[in-house]
Amino acid sequence: MPIHCSIVSQDRLVWEGEADIIIAPGVEGEMGILPHHAPLLSTLQYGYLKVRYEGQEDVFTIAGGIIEVQPNLVTVLADAAENVKEIDIARAEAARQRAEGLLHTHPEVSDDSYMAIEFALRRSKLRLDAVQKYRRAGGTRPHRQDTGSHETG
Repeated sequence: MPIHCSIVSQDRLVWEGEADIIIAPGVEGEMGILPHHAPLLSTLQYGYLKVRYEGQEDVFTIAGGIIEVQPNLVTVLADAAENVKEIDIARAEAARQRAEGLLHTHPEVSDDSYMAIEFALRRSKLRLDAVQKYRRAGGTRPHRQDTGSHETG
């Protein structure tokens, strides 16, 4: 019997469906979650969340957040999340260049601005690395619900 998984970012439902295993980027390292897992609440770090079901795998970039695990339900509340197959490479590259440019041309920015720029840079690099590492020709398994891409940077 599979486990139900929902991946939610701040602005949308990213993905929802069934999984045989979920591999998440916890702050202490990767954690594997199987059906009937003990209840767990954990912080997530930047990395890749993998959802495997019936021999197929979907990969998502996760830019921090939390994961709640119940025996038959996993809920990921991500600061930012995106299916690797939906990443717009040109937008990710443009975001990386913008962030690097801001850091080099405005080193005197406030702490809040610096953190926002650093977040944008880390996220864009994560997205570009994910495309190189995981995007394959052909595609992945169909989803029960996949809300499409609504990128924000």
